[in-house]
Amino acid sequence: MLGVFDVVGPVMIGPSSSHTAGAVRLGRMAVAVLAAKPVKAEIFLHGSFATTGKGHGTDLALIAGILGMRTDDENIVNAREIADKEGLQVKVAVADLGIVHPNTAKIAVWDATGRERTIVGSSVGGGNIQVSQINNFDVNLTGQYHTVCAVYRDRLGMIAKVSELLAQAQVNIARMHVSREGRQGKALMIVETDNPIPGKTVSAIRSLQEIENAFYLEPVID
Repeated sequence: MLGVFDVVGPVMIGPSSSHTAGAVRLGRMAVAVLAAKPVKAEIFLHGSFATTGKGHGTDLALIAGILGMRTDDENIVNAREIADKEGLQVKVAVADLGIVHPNTAKIAVWDATGRERTIVGSSVGGGNIQVSQINNFDVNLTGQYHTVCAVYRDRLGMIAKVSELLAQAQVNIARMHVSREGRQGKALMIVETDNPIPGKTVSAIRSLQEIENAFYLEPVID
């Protein structure tokens, strides 16, 4: 449940915390998942993002977030020009993303090697966000916590192994979410923590036998 200070929203540039501040944070989250400088981005606007987002600068806010700007950056209004100068190729389109929050966008980003990451996320009020998909895996991320994401083969004991590595690093788990394609298939573990996760711990998680990839996300909520 959102509190009164969450609904009031953050210091920001733009007329709407949902269409501007939340959009900036969604852009930043997409790049955090990519974990590299993006050279290309495709943005698909759904619902009210699509119908009123242009007037509220939602497209600019999403691009600004992909460029690494924060919600109070005065250059949000210049995001397209800055993207051009930095060599970031951007496409913005309208799409029906199904039964999702009205303020939802799908963001695909690529790095210089051609590696792609895609998220689906919503701006849920007061500048708060909820990411519901990463690369077609169902997730529930708010961007408020330090987070480790691990793609792995679904095997007995994997959750316990990751939890033990975090405990050894004195990292306290706040929330955990696991989704999978099917029994014994590919799975995604999302662990949100109260304190930063050391790089050596992320590396240790990545080196576990059944782990295909693991990456660390810092909070995007200012």
